[in-house]
Amino acid sequence: MWCHRLSHLQSRFHSLLKGRVICQVPEQLNFKNLFPLAIHWHHTASKSLNCAWQQHGDHFGPDGHVTRYELDWLVKNSYEGQKQKVIHPRILWNAEIYQQAQVPSVDFQSFLETNEGLKKFLQNFLLYGIAFVENVPPTQEHTEKLAKRISLIRETIYGRMWYFTSDFSRGDTAYTKLALDRHTDTTYFQEPCGIQVFHCLKHEGTGGKTLLVDGFYAAEQVLQKAPEEFELLSKVPLKHEYIENTGECHNHMIGVGPVLNIYPWNKELYLIRYNNYDRAVINTVPYDVVHRWYIAHRTLTTELRKPENELWVKLKPGKVLFIDNWRVLHGRESFTGYRQLCGCYLTRDDVLNTARLLGLQA
Repeated sequence: MWCHRLSHLQSRFHSLLKGRVICQVPEQLNFKNLFPLAIHWHHTASKSLNCAWQQHGDHFGPDGHVTRYELDWLVKNSYEGQKQKVIHPRILWNAEIYQQAQVPSVDFQSFLETNEGLKKFLQNFLLYGIAFVENVPPTQEHTEKLAKRISLIRETIYGRMWYFTSDFSRGDTAYTKLALDRHTDTTYFQEPCGIQVFHCLKHEGTGGKTLLVDGFYAAEQVLQKAPEEFELLSKVPLKHEYIENTGECHNHMIGVGPVLNIYPWNKELYLIRYNNYDRAVINTVPYDVVHRWYIAHRTLTTELRKPENELWVKLKPGKVLFIDNWRVLHGRESFTGYRQLCGCYLTRDDVLNTARLLGLQA
C-alpha cells in the first residue's frame, strides 16, 4: 500500500516542481495523514499550510521542516514491508535435520567467561530452540550460576530453582517415574514460561531419556498440508488448568490461549501451547467449531508424534539442556532407580535482551 501511495505522491510532486508551484497541501497529500503511525512528528515550521515542496534525491521535504523521511525507510517500515520481514530467524528441524547439523555444545567455562562462547550458545538456541552446555559441575549452585549468565530466573509456584526426584511431593506427573508424552510447560499460565533449564545431577537406574520435538516444524507441516486447520488452531481459545492440593501446596492456575500463536501482520508463529495433560473442558467456542478444532488438533498431534520428528537425548551429570518452551515440546521415557534433576525457568525478555546486546537478531 505505502509503495503505491509513495509512487503516486512522487509523481504528483514531480508535476508540481516542474511548474515551480507554491502550493497549499491538500488533505490527502499531508504526510501526517499519510503516515500517522510511522514516526513521532515534530514540526518547527509555522502552522500555515502554504509551503513549497522540494525533492532532494531520495526524499521529499516541506520548507522549514527539520525532519527528513527517506523513501527506503518508509517502505521498510510500511505494513507491506513488515509483512515480508521475519522477526525471529529459525531453522526448523526433525531428528535427522538436527543430527546432520551437528550443532556443537558450548563448554561451561567458555559460556561463563567469554562473550564468544555465550554468543555461540545463544545463536544455537535462537535457531533451533534447544542448546546444550557441557562440563558443568553437577550441583544446583553451578546450574543456577549458568542460568543467571543470560537471564533473570523466573520464580513460579514451583519456586525459583527447582530440585526434584520421583517422590510424588507435588501434584505434577514430573515428580513420578512415569513416561511423559510431549508437551510444553505451564500452559496454565497466562504467559507460559519462556525458557526451561534441565540438569540431571544423578541417575542410578535405567531409562529416563528426554524427548524433544520441534513444535514449529510440526506446525509448518500442518500449514502446508491443511492451511485452514492451521488457521483454526491459531484462533480458537482454549483453557488450560492446574489444580494442586498436595501437602502445603495449594494452587489453582488457569491460562487461556490458542494452541498456535501468530503475529497477525505476517502470520509468523511465535508460541505453541500444547499440553494434553492440562487442557481443560473446551467450553469457549460453539459446538460446530469444537468439532472442526478436534480434527485440526488431531492433524497437529499426528505430526508431533511421527517417529522421525522425535529427538531422544540422554541427560547426564554435567550436561545442561536449555529448551525454548514457546517452541520445543519435551517429554521423557519411564525410568527405574534414583534420579535427581534440578533446573529453573528463565524470563524470555532477558534472554532475548542478552542476545541482542551481543549483536544477534532476536
